[in-house]
Amino acid sequence: MKSHYRVVVIGGGVVGASVLYHLAKLGWTDVCLIERSVLTAGSSWHAAGGIHALNADPNIAQLQAYTIDLLSEIEEESGQNIGLHMTGGLTMAGTPDRWEWLQSAYRTFQSIGIDDCRLVSVEEAVSLNPIMSGEGLLGGMWADREGYIDTTGTVHAYAGAAKKRGATVVEHNRVLELNQTLEGWEVVTEKGTVTCEHVVNAAGLWAKQVGRMAGIELPVSPLNHHYLISDTIPQLEDIDFEVPMTVDLEGFTYLRQDQKGVLLGIYEINHQHWMMDGAPWEYGFELQQEDPDRIEHELTLGFERYPCLQEVGVKTWVNGAFTFSPDGNPLVGPVPGKRGYWSACAVMAGFLQGGGVGKSLAEWMIHGTPEADVYGMDVARYGVWAENKQYIKETTGQFYTRRFVMTYPNEQLPAGRPVKTAGAYADMTAAGCQWGQSWDLEVPLYFAEPGFAETPSLKRSNAHDIVAEECHAIRERVGLLDITGFSRFEVSGPNAERWLNRMMASKLPKPGRARLAPMLAEDGRLKGDLTVFNWGDGTWWIMGSYYLRAWHMRWFDDHMEEGVTLRDLGEDTAGFSLSGPASTKVIEKLTDGAVSDLPFMGCGAFDIGLLRCKVGRLSVTGELGYEIHCRAGDHATLRRILLEAGTDQGIREVGFNALLSLRIEKSFGIWNAEFTQGYTAGMTGMDRWIDWDKDFVGKPAAIAERDGNGPAQIQVTLEIDAEGADASGFEPIWSEGKQVGFVTSGAYGHTTGKSLAMALINAENATPGTALSAHVVGVERQAKVIPASPYDPDGKAMRG
Repeated sequence: MKSHYRVVVIGGGVVGASVLYHLAKLGWTDVCLIERSVLTAGSSWHAAGGIHALNADPNIAQLQAYTIDLLSEIEEESGQNIGLHMTGGLTMAGTPDRWEWLQSAYRTFQSIGIDDCRLVSVEEAVSLNPIMSGEGLLGGMWADREGYIDTTGTVHAYAGAAKKRGATVVEHNRVLELNQTLEGWEVVTEKGTVTCEHVVNAAGLWAKQVGRMAGIELPVSPLNHHYLISDTIPQLEDIDFEVPMTVDLEGFTYLRQDQKGVLLGIYEINHQHWMMDGAPWEYGFELQQEDPDRIEHELTLGFERYPCLQEVGVKTWVNGAFTFSPDGNPLVGPVPGKRGYWSACAVMAGFLQGGGVGKSLAEWMIHGTPEADVYGMDVARYGVWAENKQYIKETTGQFYTRRFVMTYPNEQLPAGRPVKTAGAYADMTAAGCQWGQSWDLEVPLYFAEPGFAETPSLKRSNAHDIVAEECHAIRERVGLLDITGFSRFEVSGPNAERWLNRMMASKLPKPGRARLAPMLAEDGRLKGDLTVFNWGDGTWWIMGSYYLRAWHMRWFDDHMEEGVTLRDLGEDTAGFSLSGPASTKVIEKLTDGAVSDLPFMGCGAFDIGLLRCKVGRLSVTGELGYEIHCRAGDHATLRRILLEAGTDQGIREVGFNALLSLRIEKSFGIWNAEFTQGYTAGMTGMDRWIDWDKDFVGKPAAIAERDGNGPAQIQVTLEIDAEGADASGFEPIWSEGKQVGFVTSGAYGHTTGKSLAMALINAENATPGTALSAHVVGVERQAKVIPASPYDPDGKAMRG
């Protein structure tokens, strides 16, 4: 072990070994992995080792596909046998909703390029896995590239391949402390002190302690997980193939062959946390005592699904811990506020996702950004509020329990809620508000009569008509929406304007005006679809998506310069928007200022009743509107006076579900759908806001796209001949049997009376009038490209 490395990776499980391998593969060979015991001495050695394609997040599914492709490569490169058994895999559904979801998921996989799967009948599934009972099943999905590996061999293959490329592995050397320095990090170990520019926390069950060494409280917790290995099954001795990896979603079990027996794993409803503050340092190859009583229900279902298990004994029980995050996805990337400290934790499916995690993290460290859009596993998707132990316990437990439980797109889960509520929360709840969650904040979805409960559904729910009423109120009269769930950053200082000019690709607004502002990364891909306000007093606001607060703050901090002060106003500022043709009549009752004289995209400070507020004349609904920002403590008062002032105009409180319908009628994109860090300005139409005459981050890449052949796919609006359901995202789009794109988001347009969607499709298919088709909840529907903004295409309504 040397005294200095460019990168020190802490943790010798599959994730740490993968990070080391990918760093070396991409050219950083001055890298070292430090393991407190020996490689695999944590969760890796006792993992079931299953590999499968299915994941609810398409971006994570793509990284899983990459990992599967990589396995044979590292085996050949290292010379280490990884015991790869590519048996194929089945995912089975036993309820009508689950079968419908599986058919929809199959189409999603097609849209992201995973084309080695197909839907199968129960009869075919039973022929593929003859020890499985088809009783109660409705259908399944088969994937070619599923199976299992030898976990210990795979970790050693990653590490061996890394060492062949020049990386170093040091075992039996516990990290004792971490100290941040001006140059990077000082890693104090049992065998001496090492300095490095970057440190990676890939410590698995010990991630909590390694985080605390740097003053970081990661939202992770280990939970115990059971599986059993059966004695020899005579039926398996009589067939000449291995049965496929099989997931029984209604039975909470997964199964694979193990020699001439099987491994049956269980995600039990009655979950059990273990060592929430991190595993003991001496722990490694131990297990917890099995607890069959706690998993009796799921065991019974498993033994009914595979009747042969009732005739043989259990050879081995495994009850070992794995580390989970609140939503079950990994925590990967640079930790905000800790330069040079990288997280690679909570990868509970390490052998399935470890390759993709290692690739993305290595690209991030070396090139500044990963190739894939990895927001779904970015550590910055959580904030300080997620450090709370009770929050971690509730959410990780909820995820584990629901690992195989179907979650609907419109379903609101209760764990870890509510955390943060705006000032008018109690009053809005009394008025019938139904709440969703954005980051830590409760946000309004819609307002319903007392006793209403929304039915979880893949299709239009029983809240459809309520949302329609809210949309009509905005289009015809005036709607009031709580916009506390927008992010707000204040920028000031002598170099504020210069810094904003460099960060934003658009022109900056003049004093008293606001402007839409795309923000690009160095590679030309999007980093934000933002709105910049120039308040005219030397201060500016950047507004965006609330749940991206930490993500954007990290980006701003990484590009900060002297003479600029940046402040996140998320804890200090709240607000409401008025939208609709009667908006001005409402707001002008409350101020003697010239608020009604504000031009479209104008902004300023005004007295609203007894409150001093910042007001912008803009709206995402496509109607005349005002965004009114107040102190957090004034929120309830602002709501009350706006409702009182709007009584004679028929004002109605509305939620974000209505906003999603109204904005798609205007072809207004939103982040994490039309706009992501995987897309460019040219693909999404954001290039129309770019000021090509100035210098800004990402300009060379943006020019290369503009002056080259242009993007292969571009954003369009679709009208879909849908019935009872609407597209939501990642549905494939077809032209004469050829896939030409995919839906980015969709909704029912309550004003136009049409099922609409926005989509990225091949440029040659993007002409309005082009006939296409799209799958909606697994059913192919006719579609056509239509001109943007099917409602009020000239924008007369929002300009007043």
